[in-house]
Amino acid sequence: MSSNETDTRDEKPQFVLPLVVRIERDAPPSRTDALETAARAVLEILTDDRSLGEGDWAQAVADWQDARIRKVVRRARGAEWRRAGALPGITVGGREAEVRVFPPVPLDGWPKELARLQVSGTDLDDPEAPGPVPAGAVVLWINPELEMSAGKTMAQAGHGAQLLWWAMDDADRKAWHAAGFPLAVRTATAEEWPALTASGLPLVRDAGFTEIAPGPTVVAEGSDRFAPGLRLPRP
Repeated sequence: MSSNETDTRDEKPQFVLPLVVRIERDAPPSRTDALETAARAVLEILTDDRSLGEGDWAQAVADWQDARIRKVVRRARGAEWRRAGALPGITVGGREAEVRVFPPVPLDGWPKELARLQVSGTDLDDPEAPGPVPAGAVVLWINPELEMSAGKTMAQAGHGAQLLWWAMDDADRKAWHAAGFPLAVRTATAEEWPALTASGLPLVRDAGFTEIAPGPTVVAEGSDRFAPGLRLPRP
C-alpha cells in the first residue's frame, strides 16, 4: 500500500479487506460519494470495538495489517446486496452511496456470498462537479495522471484514509472519530500533484497488480480542524 512496505510483508499470510458497493441498475451512486463512503467504511472497521483488543475481528485485522494491506471492492444489487448484508460487517451510508465493509479474509478464502460478486462494472460518474472541500474535512487527493475504475479508486481512497489515520496523533484521532470522519476525495490538479507527492504527507503507492502501473495514487492531507500538522503549506 505504501512506500514503507518491506519484502518481509510478502512472506506473511496475505489477507484482503472486502468492500461491497451497492449499485442498483436504476439508481447508481455518484462516483465521489462512493469514494468518500468507501474511505469512511475503512475507518469505521479500523475503529470498531470488534476490531480492537479481544474483539471478534481483532485477530483478522491484525493479521491483515501485518502483511501487505490489500482492499478489493466488489459490486452488488438486489438480492446480492441483501445476501452480503447478512454477513458480519458494517454498512456505511453516504449521500446516496452504501458500502459494506467486512473483516479481512485470506486472499483465497472469500465467503461464497462475496466471491461470486463482480469486481468489474464499478464505473460511476459524477453528474455534477464535486464542489469545494467542506470546511474542516481532511482531503484524499487522487493522482490526476491516472485513469482508474471507481472500484479501484475506492480501494485507493481507503488506503489513503488508513495511512492518514496511522499518521495522526491520539488527540486528532479521537476528534476525527468523534466527528464521524469528515473527509473529501478530490482529484489534484497537475500543478498541485508534484508538491503533494514531495510534501512528506501520507502517500499511497500502488503495487501495480491491477489496472495501473506501480506508483503513487493518493496523498492524504489533514485539515485545520483535524491533523493540522499534516497539511501542505499554502500561500
